[in-house]
Amino acid sequence: MLNKFIEIEDVIVNKEIINTKFTCDLEVCKGACCTMKSEFGAPLANYEIEEINRNLENIKKYLPEVHVKVIEENGFWESKHDQLMTRSMNKRECVFVYYDEKKIAKCGIEAAYNNGDSDFLKPISCHLFPIRVDSFGGPALRFEEYSECDCALIKGAEINVSTLDFCKDALHRLLGKKWFENLKEFLGETK
Repeated sequence: MLNKFIEIEDVIVNKEIINTKFTCDLEVCKGACCTMKSEFGAPLANYEIEEINRNLENIKKYLPEVHVKVIEENGFWESKHDQLMTRSMNKRECVFVYYDEKKIAKCGIEAAYNNGDSDFLKPISCHLFPIRVDSFGGPALRFEEYSECDCALIKGAEINVSTLDFCKDALHRLLGKKWFENLKEFLGETK
């Protein structure tokens, strides 16, 4: 069991993140990670609620009217079981979802950021997906598998990209570039 994990600077990493090939294939999954059936939305940190609030008016421009109405009437976040999360629409899509011309679910927060209308990229839990962060006296990173993402496993294998490399930018954002480089060095890979 212990050989399933490595530790880099007090961060535990499940080796599935390193060994599992993964690259999103939005043409196939249609943005399933943003629309999975669940009563829970994307996990949020307190500072992320503040960042989204600060940019909310610009983010709303990218959202369907019905989502804007829910946000204005109920807010964009909620707390369930002591966990802060985005609000879900009909226990399915995130309140920040909009659909592009190909009917792919996309993130309105990220769209606002990409178009220069916001300085907040998106919640780190979304950016890291399919990596999840647990706490065992410190951060513990694990791979979370969903059947909706089977196409990402296929595409990742086809182009030979690990979950670790797919989530490189998100891991830089969460733990820093130096941490990521130290992990790659530990794995015997070049920086």
